[in-house]
Amino acid sequence: MRIAVVGLGFMGSTHLKALRNVPGAELAAVVSSDEKKLAGDLSEIQGNLGGPGEKMDFAGVSRYRAVEDALRDSTIDAVDLCLPTDRHAPVAIEALRAGKHVLVEKPMALDGEEADRMIAEAERSKRLLMTAQVLRFFPAYETAATMLKSAELGPVRSALFRRRCAAPAWSKWLSDASRSGGGVFDLLIHDIDYCVLVFGAPEAVSATGYLDASRGIDNILARLHYSGFDAVVTGGWHHPKAYPFSMEFTVISDGGTLEFSSMDRPLTLYQADGAAKPVELSGKDGFEGELEYFVHCAATGSKPERCPPRESALAVRVALAMLESRKRNGERIECKG
Repeated sequence: MRIAVVGLGFMGSTHLKALRNVPGAELAAVVSSDEKKLAGDLSEIQGNLGGPGEKMDFAGVSRYRAVEDALRDSTIDAVDLCLPTDRHAPVAIEALRAGKHVLVEKPMALDGEEADRMIAEAERSKRLLMTAQVLRFFPAYETAATMLKSAELGPVRSALFRRRCAAPAWSKWLSDASRSGGGVFDLLIHDIDYCVLVFGAPEAVSATGYLDASRGIDNILARLHYSGFDAVVTGGWHHPKAYPFSMEFTVISDGGTLEFSSMDRPLTLYQADGAAKPVELSGKDGFEGELEYFVHCAATGSKPERCPPRESALAVRVALAMLESRKRNGERIECKG
C-alpha cells in the first residue's frame, strides 16, 4: 500500500514514525508547503506526546508542495491527512474523488454535515474512509473496551474520563477555534469517541466550563446521559507550555472498578471481592496499530468496523453539543445521532 502523508506537523511526524513499522505500508510521498520539512528536517516539531521531532530521510520519496499534485500521482493508493481540522472535509472529499483511500486525523470534521458529506463521497467512490481515532488502538483503552462491552463486569454504574494538557504553543492554528474547533473539541474528541465505542450514542449531554483563549484556558466538565448512568468527560487546555499531558479513566460497574492513568496507574480492575487485579495488556503502539488496521482494510476491501466513520461523525456531533451546553450554562441538549 503506497501512502502519501499530507501535512508534516506534529501528527504528520508521529504518523511517519509509526509507518516505519507497519507491514505492507510504503511511504510513497509527503506533502508540505514548508521547504525545510520537505527536505526531511522535522527536528523542531513539538507536541504533547509521540516524542520529539527528528530528521528523516525522504530519499526515494516523492515530495509535493500541494496536495492536488499528490492526488494526481497514480502510483499513490492512499493518503494520510494530517492537516488542520478545517481542511479535513474538503481535502478528504477531493482525495476520495481522485480514487484514493483516506485516513483523516481526528476530529473527523468541524461539524456533522461535513462528516456526512465525507461518508457519502466514500460510499460513492467505493473507497475506504477512516478517522484516526487512535485511542481505540491504545492497548489499555482497547482492552478496557473489550471488558466493558462484554458481560464480564456487569452493568456500568458510573464512568469518568479526563484528558488534560497545556494549551498548544507548537501549532498556531490549534488556538484558532474556527480552524480547530478549540481545545475541548480537539482534545476531548478522543474520550467522546471512546464513550460512543463503549456505550453507544448518549441520550443527551450537559456541560459547564470556562473558556479564555487569550490565556490558554479551554476547560469543560460534561455529562453524557445514558439510560441508568452518566459518563463524565472532563479536561481541556490548562494554560500554555508548562502543564503536563495526562489521560485517565475510572469506570464503576457491578463487577468492580476499572481504572487507568497515564501518569501513575496501569490498567487495574479493583474487584467487587476487594482484590486489586492488574490487567494484562497485549498489542502495540496505538499509532502503529491504527495505521496497520487502515492498511489492512484498504488492501482487503474491508469496512473499518473497529473505527467506523459514522461513529466518528457522531463523536463530532456530541462534542459540538457539549460546547453548546457550556455556552448555555449547563442546559441539557438532546442528542439526535
